[in-house]
Amino acid sequence: MVLFLYLFLLCLTAGFIHVHAQIQTGYISIDCGSQENFNYVDLDTGISYTSDGSFVTTGVNKNISLEYAYPNSPNLPQPLSDLRSFPQGNKNCYTLRPNGGKTSLNLIRATFMYGNYDGENKLPEFDLYLGVNLWLSIKFKNSSDVITTEIISVALEDTYSVCLVNVGLGIPFISGLELRPLDGSIYKTDPEISGSLVLFQRLDIGYTNGSGRYSDDIYDRIWSTYNSPSWDSLHTSLDIDISGDSYRAPNEVMQTGSTPKNGTEYLEFSWSVSDPKARFYIYLYFADLVVLGRNQTREFNVSWNEVQLFGNVRPRAYYASTFYNLRPLVGNKHKISIMKSANANVPPMLNAIEIYRVLEFSENATFSRDVDAVVNIRTTYKINRNWVGDPCGPKKYSWEGIICNYTNSNPPQIILLNLSASDLTGQIAASIANLSSLETLDLSNNSLTGPIPDFLENLTVLKSLDLRGNQLSGYVPKSLLERSRTGLLKLSVDSRNLCDSGSCQSNKKKILIPILASLLPFLVVLLLLIIFWRAKRKQKASKTSSNEEGRTIESNNKQFTYAEVANMTNNFQTPIGKGGFGTVYLGTLKNGKQAAVKLLSSSSSQGYNEFQNEAELLMRVHHKNLAAFVGYSHDNNRMALVYEYMANGNLKSYISDRNTHPLSWEMRLKIAIDAAQGLEYLHHGCRPAIIHRDVKSANILLSENLDAKIADFGLSKGLPDDKTTHILTDVIGTTGYLDPEYHRSHNLTEKSDVYSFGIVLLELITGQPAIIKSMDHIHIMQYVGQYLEKGEITSVIDEQMRDDLNLNSVCKAIEISVACTRAMSIQRMTMGEVKRVFGDGNGPWTE
Repeated sequence: MVLFLYLFLLCLTAGFIHVHAQIQTGYISIDCGSQENFNYVDLDTGISYTSDGSFVTTGVNKNISLEYAYPNSPNLPQPLSDLRSFPQGNKNCYTLRPNGGKTSLNLIRATFMYGNYDGENKLPEFDLYLGVNLWLSIKFKNSSDVITTEIISVALEDTYSVCLVNVGLGIPFISGLELRPLDGSIYKTDPEISGSLVLFQRLDIGYTNGSGRYSDDIYDRIWSTYNSPSWDSLHTSLDIDISGDSYRAPNEVMQTGSTPKNGTEYLEFSWSVSDPKARFYIYLYFADLVVLGRNQTREFNVSWNEVQLFGNVRPRAYYASTFYNLRPLVGNKHKISIMKSANANVPPMLNAIEIYRVLEFSENATFSRDVDAVVNIRTTYKINRNWVGDPCGPKKYSWEGIICNYTNSNPPQIILLNLSASDLTGQIAASIANLSSLETLDLSNNSLTGPIPDFLENLTVLKSLDLRGNQLSGYVPKSLLERSRTGLLKLSVDSRNLCDSGSCQSNKKKILIPILASLLPFLVVLLLLIIFWRAKRKQKASKTSSNEEGRTIESNNKQFTYAEVANMTNNFQTPIGKGGFGTVYLGTLKNGKQAAVKLLSSSSSQGYNEFQNEAELLMRVHHKNLAAFVGYSHDNNRMALVYEYMANGNLKSYISDRNTHPLSWEMRLKIAIDAAQGLEYLHHGCRPAIIHRDVKSANILLSENLDAKIADFGLSKGLPDDKTTHILTDVIGTTGYLDPEYHRSHNLTEKSDVYSFGIVLLELITGQPAIIKSMDHIHIMQYVGQYLEKGEITSVIDEQMRDDLNLNSVCKAIEISVACTRAMSIQRMTMGEVKRVFGDGNGPWTE
C-alpha cells in the first residue's frame, strides 16, 4: 500500500511537471530557507521550486514552529514551512536575473510567514526594498499571518535586487520569492511616471470557491474571490477566448462574473487610503457569459468618482477584453461605478478587476560606472563583506567602507572607498580609476604588491590616498607627489621600497651602471666604514636598551634619552594620569606638539616585562583608532613611553564627570564605533592577530574632537601564527570586564576582547560603570538584565541623553552588547561582525 501511494505521488508529480513545463518558462520560484540544492514540485500548484543558495550569500535557514507546521496546519503551502533569516547586517539582498534582461517587464512576489520560527513570539517589523526604493514595510498581525506582496516593474539593469532591511524592530526574514515574466505591452503607465506598480487588490468577481491560483494563468497571478451581497453571480462552463487579449486572465476567472441584483442599473465598489497623493491604475476584465437575444443590448459606461473613464462598453459573448485608465487616479478616496448606458436594456457586468498603486522611484540607483567598478573590485579581491544590492542605496544603507555623494538631479557617486585591513593581495586594481568622483581612497594595512599605478593620477578630485602597510615598490607617480606638496592631496605611503620620483625607473639603468662602476672602489671603502660604525653603535645601544633578560627593543620610532624625557615634561611637572605602570605626564615635543609620557615607577606592579611587551607591540601596530606611539626611553633602566596627547583623557573619567562632559547618543555611538574599529584591526588587520586583554573604558582615550583610541597594551598577547585561535595563559584583566570563560578555562581568544567591548558598550548606553558601587557593587550586566527581562528598555538608558536619541538605534546597540557578552565565547559576535553591523555610524543609528 505504501509503495502504491509512493508511485501514485511520483506519477502525479511527473504529470504536473509535464503539464506546466511550457508555462513556467522564465519562472524563478524560490523556497527561501530550504536545504541547499533541494528542488521539488509543489503538488498543489505544479510549480517547480528551488532552494535559494544561488540567489543570496547571507542569512541562515530556519523552520517555523511545529505549532504552525504540518500536520497542525494541513493546508499550509510547502514554501511557508521554512524561511531564511538575516541576523547579520542592516541590508541583505537576493539577486534575480530575469530571462528578458534589461528593460523586460516582470512580476515579483515576496511571501512572509513568521510562524514563531525563533521561539521568541515577538513579531518582527522590517522593510522590503526593490533596488534602492522602499517596496513595503512588513508588519504582522499574528504568528500565522501570511503577507504576500507583488510588484510589477521594468528591469532597469540585467538583474533585480530584492533587499530586506533591518530597521531595529526585529530580524528580517523571507519565506518565498518568485519572478514571473510579463508581456512588455501590458500594465502600461503614464510615461511621465518613473516607478513600478504594487498590487493593491486582484479580484475574481462572482466566484466564491477555488484556490485563487490557476494553471492556465501564464503569469501565475493569485486571484482573490469576491462577490457583493448586492450583486448576482454569473457562471458558464464554456471556455472563454482570451487569445485576443494580452492580459490573458485565466479561463476560470473569466468564466464567472456578476451583475446588479433586482435589475438595478449599476455595479459599484470603492476603496480608500490615507495618502491623498496616492496614484492608482485599475484593470477591468469583461467577457459576456450569456448569448443575448436579438432585442437585448448590454452596454455600459465606467466612471471614477463620477468622472467617466470608458464609454459604451459592449463585451462580446465568451471573448475576453481588458479596459484600463491611461492616466493615474489620484486621491485617497476612490469609487468605481459601472452603469447601464441609455442604449442598454440588460444590466452591466464585470468578470474581474486588478487595482495597483504606483510606487514612484524616490531614490536613484548608483552611477552605473561606479557600480561596475566596485563590483569588479569585489571580484578581484574576493572581498568578504556584505556587498549586496546597490552600493549607495538606499541612502542609509550604503556598502561598508563606502560613502556616496547624493544630489536630487544625478545618480549617487562614490566619494570614499575604505578597504583598510581587508586582506587585499595582488596589485592595485585598475577599476579603481573608474571611480571618477573618488575623494578618499584607503588601501592601507593589506598585502598589496607591485608599483603604485599611474592611473591613480586620473582621480583628479582625490584628496586623501593612504597606501601604508603594503609591500608596494617602485616610484610614486609624479603628479601625486606634486599634489601632495601643494596640499591638494594628503598622501600616506611607506618610504620603504619606494622612490620619490621616476628616478628608479628601469630606463635609468643605462646611465646608472657606468656611474656605479666608476665609483665602485670608493663605495667599497665607504661600505666598510658604515659596517664598522654600525657595529660600534649597536654595541653601545645594547648597554642601554636591554632589560634583565638581555632583550633589545628594535624600532624605527624615536628613542629618547632620559634627559630629553625630563626636558619635554619640564621635569615631570604636570601629571595627567596614573595606572599600574606608573604616572603619565604632559609633555611637549620639539615641534611644539603635546605628548603623553608614561613613566615606569620603581614600585610598578607591571615592570620591565610589560614595558618591553607594550613597546614592541606598539612598534608594529598603526591604526587611527589606536593611540599613536611617538617613541620610548630606556636609559639606565629608567623607562618611558611617549604617546600622542589625547586632550579629553579616558572614557571612564569622561563619562563619570557627567556635569562637565554631557555626551549625546551620537557622540557615544561614534566612540563605540571607533573602539570597535581599533579592536577589529588588532584581531583581523594584524598578522598574526593581537589580543588586547585589558579592554575597558579607562583604556579608551579621547581626543579633542572625541575621536576614540585604544591604549595601554602592556598586557596584550600576540598569537604565534595565523592558524592559532587561542593560547593558554594566566588570567589577567580588570574586574568587571574579564571574560568569564577565559577566567574559567585560561584559554585566551579574541572573543575575550569582544566580551570586554560589550561591557564598554553597556557603559556608554547606561552611563554606569562596569561595577556599580552605589548599588552594592552590582555588575552592569545584572543591572541591565533586570530591566530587559521586563521589557523596560528605556529604564537602562542614561538619563543624560533620554531626550537626545533614536530609541531604535539604542535598542540595536543593546542587541550588539548582548551578542558580545554571551557566556559561551562561540556564541559571541566577532569584532569584524560588530564593525560590519555598526558600519560608519550612519543609517538608522543616529537619525
